[in-house]
Order: sequence, then structure tokens, then C-alpha cells
Amino acid sequence: MSQTTTPPDPQQAAAALVREGAARQAIGDDQAAIALYRRAFEIDPNEPNAMNLLGIIARQRGDLEAALTLSSRAVAAMPDSPVFLAARGATLAEAGQLEQAVEVLNRVAALRPADAVSRRNLGQALCALGRVGEAMPHLREAAALAPADPEAQLALAHGLREASAPGAAEAARRALSAGGAVGAQARFLLASLGEGKAPARPPESYVRTLFDTYAPRFEAELTGSLAYRTPTALAELLRGVLAPEGRLEVLDLGCGTGLSGQAIRPWARRMTGVDLSPRMLDIARQRAVYEALEEAELVTFLSAHRGGYDLVAAADVLNYLGDLAPALNAMAAALRPGGHAAFSIETGEGAPFVLGEGMRYRHDPAHVLALAEATRLRPLAREEVVLREERGAPVAGTLLVLGRV
Repeated sequence: MSQTTTPPDPQQAAAALVREGAARQAIGDDQAAIALYRRAFEIDPNEPNAMNLLGIIARQRGDLEAALTLSSRAVAAMPDSPVFLAARGATLAEAGQLEQAVEVLNRVAALRPADAVSRRNLGQALCALGRVGEAMPHLREAAALAPADPEAQLALAHGLREASAPGAAEAARRALSAGGAVGAQARFLLASLGEGKAPARPPESYVRTLFDTYAPRFEAELTGSLAYRTPTALAELLRGVLAPEGRLEVLDLGCGTGLSGQAIRPWARRMTGVDLSPRMLDIARQRAVYEALEEAELVTFLSAHRGGYDLVAAADVLNYLGDLAPALNAMAAALRPGGHAAFSIETGEGAPFVLGEGMRYRHDPAHVLALAEATRLRPLAREEVVLREERGAPVAGTLLVLGRV
């Protein structure tokens, strides 16, 4: 008698491939995992676990467009899966879609209240929206659920600092054990709170994350509640030194969303914007103010473009650096003879630089001018101004225009 064999169930076959792919993904073999997930899709094009896991890989690799599509499809297939919702919320937050992220992550908190990572993501998204009071219970719960997780402790420390609540330093100290980017950020936060020596510059990871997170509400908050006018004031000071004839090769350092570029555009024949934050650059790109936009650290970029510019502007940028000697040297080298540098600093007194509780540096103008003189930059104009408000108090600043000889 002949025996008949039952053909394999397609869904079971696809699920087996996904399990194998997940095991590969867990040990960091993403290429093998991707290949297995794609084979699963050939059997079952709507396999939701493959979509979710492939979306996580895409997010980790910075392909947010693919991650958003895949996470959306996974949730559509299984709308009440807390695993899929958690991945969707994290992806939305990383893409800067914070309101949607909060909505999704609130669902995760209701379905799976002990998910420490999603609680942390929810708290950070709420902080990024300026809703610190709502964020704190989630950040505290995340830190309590994962007391050995330095990222949860660091998120709590930042939330406590923003809320002007006690305990920020204690939480930051618990994050120090991580080493790497998390440890460096914890040390920087502690220095801003008066524990330890202020570093010569903040961790790049901190600056990038800060402005990526801040990008969606950057302009509304600065120009609204913080009464920000640094780009306009700097352009007014520059106008007294240099006519805006639209003939110059201009570099806008720390261009952000393009507010500074709009202010200095009248001087430019061609303008390049540079920023560490890709999300800020995405918004600046929509303005069509710049001929080129580059994601780079400013000193590195300047050093690679010696003699390339007639005007280098930095509005509200140098306060994210401590020791300004490298930046001013690189700025002078990037200018052509007869070129100009125009920038703002937050005004300090006495020490060359001080790291404040707002995690920005204040600089003594006399020290900055001495550094400039040591290059080939000479002071042409100076003005003492209020740069913005912070927690209801004015932030004193100094605007400078220097000429390269």
C-alpha cells in the first residue's frame, strides 16, 4: 500500500522560518535573519512576526521609512499585540512622530504595565513634547522595573532635571556603570549639576539625541515661549559690518531647522548648512534655504574645508562647546582672507567656560576674544543681548562679528 504525505502547512513553515530568523537576530546576525524573514514572506506575505522583527532591524539601521511601514503592517495584522505596539511606538518616537508615539505607548502601558522599555520610551516622548509632569510617573516606573538598566536610570535623571525635582544626580550616578555613550552622557549630566569637572565638550551622542528629539517642537518653543531671537539679532549686527549683497559663500554651523539660514540668506550666493542632528536637517531641507546640507560635527567639517567660505555663522551653537579654541581655529582656517565669522555665546564671567544646569556652556567674552586674536580673527562688532528666556529668566548673551586678516 502506498502512503500519502500531508503537505506542510504554509503558516507553520513560515512560522518556523521566523523562529529561526529571530534566533539569528538575537545573536546579531541580522543578514541571516533578514534572509529568513524574506523566505517566510514568500510563503506567507502577511506573516506579522516577520514584519515586526524586520521593522526592528530597519529601525536599528536607521531606515525609519521602512521601519514605519513594517511596524504599521504588523499592528494592522494584530492590533492588540503589545509586542507589536511596543515596536511601533518606539519607531514612531524615533521618527519624531511623538504624539502618535505617546498614543501607542499608552496602549502598551495599559496592556503590559511591566514593560520597562516601553515605559521609558513613553516617558521620554512625553518629555520631548514638554509634558514633563505626565512623563515622570512612567520614567520612575521604568527605573523601578529595571534598576540595573543604565538607560532607564539616565532617562529618569534627565526627567528629574527637567522637572527641577530632587534625585537627578543620584539617578545619573546609577547610569555611570554603563560606560560608552550612556556613561559619557551620565557624566556630562552630573557635571551640569555640579558634580565633577565640566568636559571640554559634550558627548556627540548627547547633542545628536537632544536635537533629534527636540526637532518636532524646536521652532514653536523657541520662537514662542522662549522668545528666541538670536539669528535675527546676529544678522542685524552683521549688517552694520557687511552689506548683504548676496555674493558670498556662506556656512551656517549648527543650522538646525533653518531659522539661522533664513536670517543670513541675504548675504549668500551659495549657502551650506551643517548639523549633527539628521532630524533637524530633514526640517531644514523643507525650507529650501540651503544649496547643501551636511550631517557632521562642526570642527571636523570646518577642518575639511579650509579656505572655503566668505562668511561662517553660528547662532546659538558655540554654547554647546566648552573649550572654543578648536572651533575658533577651525573657523579661521575655513575662512578666506577678508572673510567674516559671526556667532553668539551665552555670557559668562571669570572662568573661560562654565557648564550650566541647562547643560549648555557659558563663556567669558574676554577669553573668547583672546582665543580669536590667537588665530587670525579680529573683532569688528559686539553686542550684549538677551538670547532667550529659560524658566522665566533672561539668558544673557554676547554677539560677535570677527574679521579674518
